[in-house]
Amino acid sequence: MSIKQLLAKLKPTKAQKTMVAVFIPSAATFGMAAGLAIIYFTDWRLITNYIPLYNTKYPKEPAK
Repeated sequence: MSIKQLLAKLKPTKAQKTMVAVFIPSAATFGMAAGLAIIYFTDWRLITNYIPLYNTKYPKEPAK
């Protein structure tokens, strides 16, 4: 059985579509939190330079 045939058999009901629509904001929030956690724990300087107060941990280059 191919994936196309399997997907053709699986028709979501109206209730399932409603549940997915209700879950989308929660999924987006969890995804954004996970993305921020990755940036925080990996200390990705390219991004964290623009976060106020967090960027104070990096030494500033002296002005010439």
